[in-house]
Amino acid sequence: MEVQQFYYDNKIVKNFLYATMFWGIVGMSVGLLLAFMFMFPNLTDGISWLSFGRLRPLHTNAVIFAFVGNAIYAGVYYSTQRLLKARMYSDFLSKFNFWGWQLIIVAAAITLPLGYTSSKEYAELEWPIDIAIAVVWVAFGVNLIGTMIKRRQRHLYVAIWFYLATFVTVAVLHIFNSLELPVTALKSYSVYAGVQDALVQWWYGHNAVAFFLTTPFLGLMYYFVPKAANRPVYSYRLSIVHFWSLIFIYIWAGPHHLLYSALPDWAQNLGVAFSIMLLAPSWGGMINGLLTLRGAWDKVRTDPVLKFMVVAITGYGMATFEGPMLSLKNVNAIAHFSDWIIAHVHVGALAWNGFLTFGMIYWLVPKMSKKKLFSTPLANFHFWIGTLGIILYALPMYVAGFTQALMWKDFNPDGTLVYGNFLETVNEIMPMYWMRAIGGSLYIVGAIVMIYNVVRTIKAGSVIEDELAEAAALTRVSKRRTAGETFHTWLERKPIQLTILATIAILIGGIIQIVPTILVKSNIPTITSVKPYTPLELEGRDLYIREGCVSCHSQMVRPFRSEVERYGEYAKAGEFVYDHPFLWGSKRTGPDLLRVGGKYSDNWHLNHMYDPQSTSSGSIMPAYAWLIRNEHDRSDIQAKMEAMVSLGVPYTDEDIASAEASMDAQATQIEKNLYSDPDFAKTYEADKKYAAENGEDFIEMRDREIVSLIAYLQRLGTDIKVKETGELLSENKN
Repeated sequence: MEVQQFYYDNKIVKNFLYATMFWGIVGMSVGLLLAFMFMFPNLTDGISWLSFGRLRPLHTNAVIFAFVGNAIYAGVYYSTQRLLKARMYSDFLSKFNFWGWQLIIVAAAITLPLGYTSSKEYAELEWPIDIAIAVVWVAFGVNLIGTMIKRRQRHLYVAIWFYLATFVTVAVLHIFNSLELPVTALKSYSVYAGVQDALVQWWYGHNAVAFFLTTPFLGLMYYFVPKAANRPVYSYRLSIVHFWSLIFIYIWAGPHHLLYSALPDWAQNLGVAFSIMLLAPSWGGMINGLLTLRGAWDKVRTDPVLKFMVVAITGYGMATFEGPMLSLKNVNAIAHFSDWIIAHVHVGALAWNGFLTFGMIYWLVPKMSKKKLFSTPLANFHFWIGTLGIILYALPMYVAGFTQALMWKDFNPDGTLVYGNFLETVNEIMPMYWMRAIGGSLYIVGAIVMIYNVVRTIKAGSVIEDELAEAAALTRVSKRRTAGETFHTWLERKPIQLTILATIAILIGGIIQIVPTILVKSNIPTITSVKPYTPLELEGRDLYIREGCVSCHSQMVRPFRSEVERYGEYAKAGEFVYDHPFLWGSKRTGPDLLRVGGKYSDNWHLNHMYDPQSTSSGSIMPAYAWLIRNEHDRSDIQAKMEAMVSLGVPYTDEDIASAEASMDAQATQIEKNLYSDPDFAKTYEADKKYAAENGEDFIEMRDREIVSLIAYLQRLGTDIKVKETGELLSENKN
């Protein structure tokens, strides 16, 4: 049998490893800055592009898609070539994948702080970048499948199955969730509205965690843990059950993010049922990973690589036990909107994704540079300080979450809320926020130590070059199953059939949940009193989205006595039919705003945005002074309304033609309301005089951004009128 010589492409792996470490520090640094903003809300006072609302999506995108994304590519490109005994299908596609992904990250780092966002969690990037993501991701998939087709190893190892499922599912999720109607070069509206948008978003959001932060890392676990331990995977049969049950069940679980919301009950219940089932395959994978170390536990004491991997797999087990538990309705009623969810997410992110990445880097760098790691004690120091950082981050957030839930739901004997002022709960958990910031600081110190260790190792070692390998060419066998060959053994040598079956497995759940919600009107009853936003309110809503207000405020009152007492009538599905995108939120750092309309005066809102502490003593909301200063560009209003018409919002031609006049009238009325405050009138006239004396252009208050935002905030919840008995006055019609 003729043996062929070829070279593994190590340079592409090196590039992705370097990018992983660089973007890891960037993403963690932004996260640490955000953690300190809870104690020092005006830390970046007056700098719009460094405000909390704009930086929060930058942090999540940087750690998920830049840090973890580059780590996935590094591990996949390294392991795939060796598992298939072939260089990657196309060097051009490998380079295109690398540079395209880095450009996407840079585009995100520029646009998100500037306020260009769709507001959809983990999918905030605007439509041109979404298209770029799809193109680069497909290039990665073509490269992956092309390598399988030209492989020299017949059997497709379990890691490859997970890589395939990752490629297919992320492509489907990203494309369907990112369907949006462009208005300008960096502004679009989701094609889905309200309840439907929420379901599609969390079908994507939950499964972005499942198929970007979990399945590729399971593939990496199945490759790197046996390599580091020098042991075979514990159970081949368990890996089969783990793979197919995980990818089939995971896709159904998204609605558990929307329990007790306006989502139809049948969809919520499906999400709960499949979330509970998800525990079995998840723990099957964890057990398979940990038992692979049987006979190698002595090595764990001395080898930092295995230490990182053991804690990573344990973190995966903890997070995947907690996920199904949080999907139970009685637990979710307590945990949702609280810091408990922040703790849960970061156990997975810091332990599972972070530590597995660190372990992989510590294993790969000496291997590729042909040099022993510069300092094992430093790697062990990284492990211990990182572990301590995770504990100091997660435990206080659990305590904060429990504290929030107990205080939010606490009633006096006379039926009134014990803590009627939301800020009482915020002040109570400030020590927990301090501990989180300390834990995050320790974690990033460990990452910096790792980079120093890696740099010293690479400098002392050989230049990382492509690696010579040899293997016999793959000989053809029967397309059908051979004697004694099981179905799955046959499937493991058929990459196209494996890809098709994986695609079918992940599509079933999505189709059954999403299609009826979009097509069957009875799922979303309309309410006759709910009307489209006025042009000024629509502009104000876009400002609300730009500033990332949804990161801290929900717009979803759940049907609990505590929430109805605090915020007002619970949310109805028909209230959100014109909301492109939905803004239900997933965290309450501040109170819910669904019923805020008419609750405060226009002056209160202006003062609150200019100096939140002046209206709400003890508030940790940062100031948004630029909204009061900036002139509002409303030149795209007609294009925005025309886009909304295309999406089913019933604006008439007359509404669109008179949009500017309508905005002027509503803005002028708000300006008059503001003038009713003598202090405001004095300050306003002084500003006008100052501008005239200094030859500066004076912007009338009605033309400033704050007026549009006030118009939107004053509209919220006013379409729903409720009798004292709680009966909905508006007519429901199916």
